[in-house]
Amino acid sequence: MSKIQKLSKHHIQSINKALNYIEQHLESDLSLDDVSKIAHYSPFHFHRIFRAFTNETLNQYIVRKRVEKASAVLLRKKDVTISELSLQFGFTSNSSFTRAFKNFYGLSPSDFRRKSKGTYSKIRQTKSKIGQASTHFEAYVCDSNQNTRHMQSHIEVKLIDEIHTVGTSCIGVQNLSSTFQNVLEWAGPKGLLRKPDFKMATIYYDSFKITAPDKVRMQACLLIDEPLKPDGDLSLVTINKGKHIIAHHEINMGEFERVWTELFMWMNTNGYKMRNEPPFEIYHNDFNTHPEKKCIADLYVPIT
Repeated sequence: MSKIQKLSKHHIQSINKALNYIEQHLESDLSLDDVSKIAHYSPFHFHRIFRAFTNETLNQYIVRKRVEKASAVLLRKKDVTISELSLQFGFTSNSSFTRAFKNFYGLSPSDFRRKSKGTYSKIRQTKSKIGQASTHFEAYVCDSNQNTRHMQSHIEVKLIDEIHTVGTSCIGVQNLSSTFQNVLEWAGPKGLLRKPDFKMATIYYDSFKITAPDKVRMQACLLIDEPLKPDGDLSLVTINKGKHIIAHHEINMGEFERVWTELFMWMNTNGYKMRNEPPFEIYHNDFNTHPEKKCIADLYVPIT
């Protein structure tokens, strides 16, 4: 049993509150006292359960999130200054931002931007012999004929209405399957699975292009018609209405990384900019019941 599975539903619900608060206040002073109050725990108790859930201390988690969010901006927006990023993500000075960034990526923010210039890159981190992070930029290469000839796909841009979900967070792809199982076990007795067309979704708060798979934060969700009162470790998340790129796919489970890559490349090629909201997937079937074990899914990217 994993550390997360050993935590009570009350603990997980409290940690989810803290994670959402951190996500929305990365530019603020996120002290242990303040965040533990959001979770309704003493600082000592909160520190213990937070580390069990994330496998990081609160400070490690906050610094990593700030640096990763800043690196995403460096990749996308060439005109944002280092000073602006330092202020935007809650660092006390340019030097503290540069020091944290270099400790994480092994590069200064300026060198990071220079190395990524002109490519659509995936950032891969490894550990050097002295324990520092070595950062590699892997340019994505897309051969449309090779990558899509076995896929049934269609991309469109449209306005969507609000989407209401109920679900719970997890850290790391290794925990996603069991988290979905928890959502289904909660929803079954409440009659939420009686509709033959009920749908599940995954909301991504981190990018696999930036964040290691075992650190990516996701929300495993069930789509619902209208907000309801959750209990246990579940929470409501409303996906805002607005313009989205939507890619319709019928693919094998191992092809999701590739189609997400193609979707973001399509977005860049066609001049769209991602809105500061998380992308998500909606699933239209249980891939286990598909004759070819394929998943019928829509991938959504919020855009301005």
